[in-house]
Amino acid sequence: MQATRLACKNTELCIAVSVSYMVMANLSIRPAELSDLGKIVDVHTQARTAYYRAGGLPEANIDTADGAAHRQRGWARSIESGDKRVLYALHAGEVAGVVAMGPPLSSNTEADTATVGELYQIHVLPTHWGQGIGSRLHATLVQYLDEAALLIGQVEAWDRNHRAQAFYLRHGWRPTGHRRQGPDHSSYIRMHLNAVTA
Repeated sequence: MQATRLACKNTELCIAVSVSYMVMANLSIRPAELSDLGKIVDVHTQARTAYYRAGGLPEANIDTADGAAHRQRGWARSIESGDKRVLYALHAGEVAGVVAMGPPLSSNTEADTATVGELYQIHVLPTHWGQGIGSRLHATLVQYLDEAALLIGQVEAWDRNHRAQAFYLRHGWRPTGHRRQGPDHSSYIRMHLNAVTA
């Protein structure tokens, strides 16, 4: 089992490096601190605006007047939490992506916290999409699942965010059939990753 995990990690690293050697050579993954909060919220805001807009969400529904403040409070709670892990990708001195993971959210009552780890969010600046940064951030989730001896990764993807769904499918995630109501008559699709074979 360990050999399979190591092979996966090496494969993800190799894929990311082959996509853009220059980006990967200048990329580091670091644990987030409260001093990084503004840059992390900016990455999240730019990424969510891009995918909601691409998915046809009306402009009035994409953000609210207090949206950035709400995201800032949420990221601060995650960074300060003892059971969540928040990491960011630094590329050429710029925060280019962010990932957050940890135990299943309390809203997901059927998840077994002894076997399931949740990918809460993964965002990359739209100007850096397709450069392998998301894959490097995703590799940290696989590592987290391995270190915590968790069998299943869980994530929710907006059903109109086809880019995200394709990303997850490429990395071995599969839909579970569970959906949660989203904005503008849309839904969020739950997906699982078999951490043993990832």
